[in-house]
Amino acid sequence: MNDPQHDAPASTTGPEGPDAPLHRRGIKSYVLRAGRMTQAQTRGLEEVWPRLGLTLADGRQDLEVLFGRRAPRVLEIGFGMGASLVEQAETHPETDFIGIEVHAPGVGKLLDEADKRGLTNLRVYREDALAVLEQCLPEASLDTLQLFFPDPWPKKKHHKRRIVQPAFVELVRTRLKPGGIFHLATDWQAYAEWMAEVMAAAPGYRNVAAPDTAPYVPRPAFRPLTKFEARGERLGHGVWDLMYRRSE
Repeated sequence: MNDPQHDAPASTTGPEGPDAPLHRRGIKSYVLRAGRMTQAQTRGLEEVWPRLGLTLADGRQDLEVLFGRRAPRVLEIGFGMGASLVEQAETHPETDFIGIEVHAPGVGKLLDEADKRGLTNLRVYREDALAVLEQCLPEASLDTLQLFFPDPWPKKKHHKRRIVQPAFVELVRTRLKPGGIFHLATDWQAYAEWMAEVMAAAPGYRNVAAPDTAPYVPRPAFRPLTKFEARGERLGHGVWDLMYRRSE
């Protein structure tokens, strides 16, 4: 299946004013990269997507209607190839999960795996995360939002492209329930420090880290160890988890 979208830089400037929605100000949560599709990934997009896929055109969601029940709700932005998110959904059938990813191979892989495992507590958007948050998810509807290993944009001139910015974390806050958790993780120490700085200045959040590890928390057991992360650990690379609770 060909990707209908074109490569686009994660720009932070645009023709809209500062009061316009983030996605209409030229801000994007991703940069598309080309990828080959396997037979299983193609099957996921063609056969499973009609059942588990969601689009912006579906509009604002009533999540209890969407999943057919009242349950804790977790949203993950940028799930990559989906192994971690599928594992979470399978391990926690009492929780409903929504994943957002724009890259076709990852979306197809996750859908194929979800179908093979018979998961009913997982839905997927292949859209810009900012647009999904603004247009599709009600305020105070999420128990947890997960942002694991986003693009670090290490060059200083590209820091404005990082998804963790004041406007983004405020948007996340509005979608979390009071007491809900914003969980971030990165394997770039400089980005971890950036995240901590942005979050420290953000109103309505409280860092849940213990004093002896603050601003970071040990990797929670519920966050599966990805192959990428396990390889990094073997090579001595660090990973930093940060968790913030919506306080108001």
